[in-house]
Amino acid sequence: MIDFQPLYKQLATTRLHPWKGPLQKQLNTVFADKPHGKQVEWEAVLSELPALKSQYSDFTSDRITVGTKQEISKKEHRQLHQSLKKLQPWRKGPFELFGIVIDTEWHSDWKWNRIKDHIAPLKDKLVLDIGCGNGYHLWRMLGEQTKLTIGVDPSRLFLTQFALTKQLMSEQPPVHLLPLKDEDLPDFNNQGFDTVFSMGVLYHRKSPFEHLQRLKNFLRPDGELVIETLVVEGDKQTVLVPEERYAKMRNVWFLPSVEALKLWLKRLGFVDIKLIHINQTSVEEQRKTEWMDYESLADFLDPNDANLTIEGLPAPLRACLSCRKAS
Repeated sequence: MIDFQPLYKQLATTRLHPWKGPLQKQLNTVFADKPHGKQVEWEAVLSELPALKSQYSDFTSDRITVGTKQEISKKEHRQLHQSLKKLQPWRKGPFELFGIVIDTEWHSDWKWNRIKDHIAPLKDKLVLDIGCGNGYHLWRMLGEQTKLTIGVDPSRLFLTQFALTKQLMSEQPPVHLLPLKDEDLPDFNNQGFDTVFSMGVLYHRKSPFEHLQRLKNFLRPDGELVIETLVVEGDKQTVLVPEERYAKMRNVWFLPSVEALKLWLKRLGFVDIKLIHINQTSVEEQRKTEWMDYESLADFLDPNDANLTIEGLPAPLRACLSCRKAS
């Protein structure tokens, strides 16, 4: 089982300290009542890892890097490669661990590079990332010298991938991943995070206003929300609701236009609402690799028209916006 004691100790030194008790109770319940079918198998991967600990890491470059190939033997390199392969699919990245390059499904670095210069500085900030996947962006946030960074994603596989990356470091940085949903988190009563990220989550929510309100509740007054989601072209009253699937996904509910999303944020009391970027996802940014060999974006698009999904709907168009909780 993942050890969350370092997180609890770090929470106790911040204004987030009231979170410690409820969070500890919630995590204990999740691990006791909702074991994943492969949890034992994935925990075995962590326990069987070669005893590798490196002082070298780089969280500021596109590729999250821990250790160097020169630090380990050929046998350890082979063992580590086998362990990493057991945790496929690797969807968010890229990573380089002791010289092993993990070419993930998503070029998550492209997304980060689009937004990093358009958001409030993260240095010494308390940061929350909802739907963080395996934590690629958590490491990039740490590269901006955050004080404490917490990611939330219910996937146990993503938790294991994150824990493996962290296990290879000689020092444990103030960055953590919780195997929870955002609705499982305690509220903060206006003493929350400086910055909250929600990237690739909103369209999976049946109640987008409730999701946005929860994000607001996690922020301190004047805190910043950075939200990235699928959108469609149109005016402030344009919203696409797929009849069944969207790009083969069943759990896509609402795709607003940028103007509609701005209106939603305004209705909820956010201020300084800004569009950071908008772009159509390409098959170069999301694709199959040897580390994720299932279907990917090319399989979700109309083979005769890349501007349409396989269902005949507008192809994935993603927008990122920033806004603030009023002080």
